[in-house]
Amino acid sequence: MEAILKYNMDEVDDRQAHLRAVKSLDMILVLWEMDQELRSNIKYASDNTPDDVINTYEKVRTNLHQLMSAHGLDFDDLMR
Repeated sequence: MEAILKYNMDEVDDRQAHLRAVKSLDMILVLWEMDQELRSNIKYASDNTPDDVINTYEKVRTNLHQLMSAHGLDFDDLMR
């Protein structure tokens, strides 16, 4: 089975759709790096890191996951 995406590069909307398609891997990698940075900040926080800072990291990470889920994005599906 194969899938072919075809764009008319003379059309502005198609050029934009093409750019989104070819940059989608870059976008998910940015989200993955953000998620991992937040995870690391939580997991390896020093003992003197204030609880409200850690709680903020956790809230941001949770929000990231919720937004991704709402848009049908899942790291397990996209990072294999």
